[in-house]
Amino acid sequence: MKKRFFVTGVDTDAGKTYVTVGLLKAAKRAGLKSIGLKPIAAGADRVDGNLRNDDALLIQHASSVKLAYEQVNPVVLEEAVAPHVAAMKEGRLVTASRLEGYIKGALLTPHELALVEGAGGWRVPLNDREMLSDVAKTLDFPIILVVNMKLGCLNHALLTAEAIARDGLTLAGWIANTGPEIMSCYDENVATLSSMLSAPLLGALPWCKNDEDVAKVFDELLSAL
Repeated sequence: MKKRFFVTGVDTDAGKTYVTVGLLKAAKRAGLKSIGLKPIAAGADRVDGNLRNDDALLIQHASSVKLAYEQVNPVVLEEAVAPHVAAMKEGRLVTASRLEGYIKGALLTPHELALVEGAGGWRVPLNDREMLSDVAKTLDFPIILVVNMKLGCLNHALLTAEAIARDGLTLAGWIANTGPEIMSCYDENVATLSSMLSAPLLGALPWCKNDEDVAKVFDELLSAL
């Protein structure tokens, strides 16, 4: 049975790529055929004449099913700004239907787990009338919400969950991601979100540099999906 999820965050730098890569590595350890996709990314460097986004490269390398970079990250924009602004500056039009086509094409490759990572938060514009959430709506995959635990996260998480529900999608669960400095009243904030969000807390990611400990956390996260 295939499992497919769309990974979003409460804002940019919430830890979406960290979670996506961690889950893909856990899937590889479990012997699963896994695919990670980053359909649109803004912020890239030229490698051998081709634009490459660091997050997309991490996702490509963590997947057990090897796809060409162009399948993992079909729309790569050079400037690290909002995707629709970067696209406009490059004279390109990015549409939800085109991204959907890229994603569905890549997912024709046999797999058991697929993670599609968004860009920024839930309501990131693609153009003057569409948002990345429109792509998620068409895919209709359950959503994994990454919450970076810092001041303001309660509002951002609750509003994002409301928007996901309004779009008719299922919030599979949320993940508490902790940075190098633990926020004040961390436990109380996690408890508040646990009581106010309709989806379960899949796990809490502590700030940890020990690879073995991190791997164990992600193995548990994968089993919770």
